[in-house]
Amino acid sequence: MSHFVVRCNPHQQRMLAQTGIAANRKEKAMAEVVASKLKLLHLARIFQEETDDEHGLSTPQLIQKLAELDIAVERKTLYRDIECLRSFGFDIVKYDRRPTEYGLASREFQEQEVMLLADAVQSSRFLTQKKSDALVNSISKLGSRHMADGLKKRIHVEGRVKSQKESEFYDIDAIQRAFNAKKKIEFKYLKYDVNKKLVPQKDNRTYTETPVQLMYMDDQYYLVTWNDAHEGFTTYRVDRMQGIRLSEGAATRNEKIANFDVAKYQQRVFGMFKGKEVRATLRVSADVMNSVIDRFGEDVQSQPTDDGHALVTVNVMEAPTFYGWLATFGPNISIESPTKLKQGYLSHLQSIVAGYLK
Repeated sequence: MSHFVVRCNPHQQRMLAQTGIAANRKEKAMAEVVASKLKLLHLARIFQEETDDEHGLSTPQLIQKLAELDIAVERKTLYRDIECLRSFGFDIVKYDRRPTEYGLASREFQEQEVMLLADAVQSSRFLTQKKSDALVNSISKLGSRHMADGLKKRIHVEGRVKSQKESEFYDIDAIQRAFNAKKKIEFKYLKYDVNKKLVPQKDNRTYTETPVQLMYMDDQYYLVTWNDAHEGFTTYRVDRMQGIRLSEGAATRNEKIANFDVAKYQQRVFGMFKGKEVRATLRVSADVMNSVIDRFGEDVQSQPTDDGHALVTVNVMEAPTFYGWLATFGPNISIESPTKLKQGYLSHLQSIVAGYLK
């Protein structure tokens, strides 16, 4: 086997040496630039995770925390780095304490806002306990570790019934994709039988409908759809919908769907029971007017009477849940019209009484 040896003259050797030195210098300079940028990123993270408007870190503490990351920094350089972060937008404040401390005084989410978000997630029945805990953990990272520690001690909802269906969280995503794709959705709808088992309704029928609006009401997600066969709106509880998928069919478009008003729809439905929409006039005593406003809004049509009552005109769904709402107020709310609605309510109450007289 032959070996070839390339011999360089002294000039070529000097050129190669200089090229190697230049390459080493360039590589070293690049490493220093990367290290400098990483130092700023680590320093920003330290301020975000370790400090807030009540907790700061002294200069020695900051130097020590960077040293734990194998980053050496001098005091003067550290001060320049802090000024650099301030110029970028970090609200780093100098606290006149003994010793002097620096801390991130404000951030996109303040402690009260982080607490509010975590409370809402933890108290939601829609989420499983596993998903709820994971989201609260993610939310806690919006603040400092001091905020996170306070969050863990504070969040506790006694007796809250949590969802047992992890897939419900992803069903919402499937519905949103149908909205974006302007497609109908297909699904089966479930109900509990006497054995407390969820079974499909309508002989395992597959529903194919146009999604119109997602609503969150009474700690549950509901989907309002348009049913082509009945030419009307239907409401389904999302946690009772199974196997949600996009249909090949394009979503129905018409004037009723285009003009759908979710706020008005929520005012006239009770417990999301499907029923015939009725224009009703209720006789309401002053004692329960607050509850009527809470239910139908301040813009509800109302006419005071001479005997301390008001005639309130509303659109409602004629359904057992509406009758149940009425019964809550006893004689303080009564149906003035229409007569058919009064008769329906009377029959509802009579059937309840008859059950107790057997």
